[in-house]
Amino acid sequence: MTSAQSVDSKPSYFNNSDNANVADTATIPSNYARIIGRELALNIRDIPKLLQFTSLNTKQFMQEETRLTAQQQIQILHNGLYLSEHEDFGLRLGQRLTPSTHGAMGFLANSSPNLLIALQAFQAFLPTRISFARLKLQLEADTVICLVQFDVALSPTIHRVLSEICAVIFYECAEFIVGRPVTEASLYFSHVKPNYSSYYADYLPGTYSFAANDLKVSIPLSVCEIPNASANQEGYLLAMRQCELMLAQLNPQTPSDLYPIQKVMLSHPLSELNEASVAAALFVSKRTLARKLKQNNSSFRDLRDNILSKQASSYLRDSELSVDAIASLLNYHDSANFRRAFKRWFGMTPSDYRQTHLTSS
Repeated sequence: MTSAQSVDSKPSYFNNSDNANVADTATIPSNYARIIGRELALNIRDIPKLLQFTSLNTKQFMQEETRLTAQQQIQILHNGLYLSEHEDFGLRLGQRLTPSTHGAMGFLANSSPNLLIALQAFQAFLPTRISFARLKLQLEADTVICLVQFDVALSPTIHRVLSEICAVIFYECAEFIVGRPVTEASLYFSHVKPNYSSYYADYLPGTYSFAANDLKVSIPLSVCEIPNASANQEGYLLAMRQCELMLAQLNPQTPSDLYPIQKVMLSHPLSELNEASVAAALFVSKRTLARKLKQNNSSFRDLRDNILSKQASSYLRDSELSVDAIASLLNYHDSANFRRAFKRWFGMTPSDYRQTHLTSS
C-alpha cells in the first residue's frame, strides 16, 4: 500500500462550501470507478474496500447507469490509491483511460481533424464526464496553452494523482492524433516533485517540471494543426450517434440479467468487443458470463450479432457509406466476412438490403 492517508478514517476533500453543489450532484459516469477496480485487479468480494465512505454498494457500483458525485468519485480514487501497491498509481490509471472510456467525448476527440479541435472538444464536454474539472485553452503567440482546473478543494495527494491522470490522457490522445509522441509539449505540474518522479519518463514523452503555479501544458500551434491521419468524421460521428441511439433504446426499468451485459457491450469499442473484455468489465470470469447468458436463453454471439446487425442496417439505410466502409467500421477486416454475416442476419446481401429500403422509402 502507498503512503497515502489511511482509509480507516473518512477524509475531507471539500472544504469550500461554495462548491457543495459540484460535490453533491451525481453526474459522473461510474465506468471510471470500475476502471480503478480493474487497475487494482479486484475481484467482486473486494469491491466494498474500494467503496468505503461512499454510501455505494457493490450492486450500484456494477450498474452502468449509476452516476457518482464528485465526492464519491474522489473518495474511490483515494481508496484505490491506498489499496494500490504502485507509487505510480495515477500514471498507470491514466494509461487505462483510453478515448473509448470517455464515451461520446472520446469518439469526438479521436475523430477530430487535428489536435487543436480535439482539445476544443475536451474543453466543451469535459464537464459532462468529470463535473469538477475544467479545461481552458489560450493562444499565446504560436503556442496553445491548456490550463486544467478543479472546482473543488482537493488534498495535495489527490490533486497530484488527478494531475498525473490528466497528463497521461493528454499525451495518449495527442499521440493518436498526431501519429507520434508529442515531444514538443511542455507540462507544468503544480505539485512538488514526488519521490517516484523517475517513473514519469516512462509515461510522458515531453518535458515536465514541478511546483508551477498551475497545472498546464503548452504545445506549439504547428503541432496542434497537424492533420489527423485517422480522422473519419462521417464514419465516427455516425458510429457515435448510432451507439447513443442504441443505448437510448434499452429500457433501464426493465428487470433483466442481460441489461448490464448489453450496456457494457455497447460502451466498448468494437475492436474490443469480446467475451474476455466484457467479463473483465463486469468483474466476472468468462465462464460466469457464459452461464448467466445461458440462464437467459442467450449467448455472447447472440448479443454481439444483435448490436452489429442494428448498426449495419442503420448505416445502410441512413448513410451513403460503401459496404466496405461499413464493414471496416464494424471491425470486419475482410468485407467478405461481413457480407456473409449480414446475409445470415437478414437473409439478403447488404446491397440488396440498401436497395430494398431505398425503393420503399
